[in-house]
Amino acid sequence: MINHNIGVSITLYEVLHVGLLEYIPFIILLLALFTISGGVQLKGTLVGTPVINVIIILIGTLLASWMGTTGAAMLLIRPLIRANKDRKYKVHTIVFFIFLVANIGGSLTPLGDPPLFLGFLKGVSFFWTTSAMLMPMIMVVCYLIIIYFLMDSYYYKKEDLPLTSPQEDGKDQKLGLEGSFNLLLLLGVISSVLLSGFWRPHIHYSVYHVPIKAAKPNQGYFTASFNICKREKVTPRKIRQANEYTWFPIVEVAKLFAGIFITIIPAIAILKAGASGALAGIIQSVSNDSGPVNYMYFWLTGILSSFLDNAPTYLVFFNTAGGDPVMLMGKYYDTLLAISAGAVFMGANTYIGNAPNFMVKSISESAGIDMPSFFGFFVKYSFSHSDSNIHIG
Repeated sequence: MINHNIGVSITLYEVLHVGLLEYIPFIILLLALFTISGGVQLKGTLVGTPVINVIIILIGTLLASWMGTTGAAMLLIRPLIRANKDRKYKVHTIVFFIFLVANIGGSLTPLGDPPLFLGFLKGVSFFWTTSAMLMPMIMVVCYLIIIYFLMDSYYYKKEDLPLTSPQEDGKDQKLGLEGSFNLLLLLGVISSVLLSGFWRPHIHYSVYHVPIKAAKPNQGYFTASFNICKREKVTPRKIRQANEYTWFPIVEVAKLFAGIFITIIPAIAILKAGASGALAGIIQSVSNDSGPVNYMYFWLTGILSSFLDNAPTYLVFFNTAGGDPVMLMGKYYDTLLAISAGAVFMGANTYIGNAPNFMVKSISESAGIDMPSFFGFFVKYSFSHSDSNIHIG
């Protein structure tokens, strides 16, 4: 009975620890970005030529680091679908949108991609990510955008129906942005995240022995929640209706990630045991007598990110590398870069690799696009993406 009680107590502590310090900040940031971006509509006539598609994807890639991969993907996926309404071949466009906007574009800040935000919560400097990930991101983006342009140009020439304006009335409309006030709310979220990293509160409290800094949840959670609530008053209903906005994608992601975050707890505990734990083989493969083996950190983080989700996988290898943000940003700079790049870049390999992947799939299918299955996505498209990672690794 005593052992049983101890086991229950430890389990409760670990679940609360990961929930309060990692899952809740993570999902609230996603929720804020998803909700705010759903109140912004890009209007106007766009015809899905290869050049226009590349421009939309590149804009989303640039925005993703500052409004989140979720925010950028939700803002631009519907205009991209409308632009390609008359295209016969368009699945590849959605897939490369997932690669670039929903994943790789978020490489430059903790706002961009969930694993980087978790690193920020662990103490990694906000702008370390920008300086470290800039060149790898540029290399991968250039490689993939060239492949996409060649592929889309090939399919474009095979189209047997002439492209017309995707507007139902056949009249071209000027490009414009509705719901722009939501961009101010986006700045509020960015500010709250920045302040939560720089603020050093003196007030602490605990929930079942889990230490919580008072200012961080109050500042970050309340600001994000306020922005979400405020949006309902400042965004006209017609914009949400035009965007076909529903809570379904974010609810599905929240449930999926809750399960992943909880089930990853034993893996992190085993990895913390190091060479004496059950996963000693992984520990030994990422380090030797000379120190960390960075290419192994990159590939193991990336491979597991593809199938386990990149956010908790980042945490696993962050802890495997010692979990000290000062050491990882300094002496072991390349190790942290390998972990960050592996998690962000290869989270694009599957639908569960990163939160927005599944959202984009859901929205695309609701628009009548026949997206590939889980394994179809991985087998048919991920090899072109993985090839770019070979050069990075």
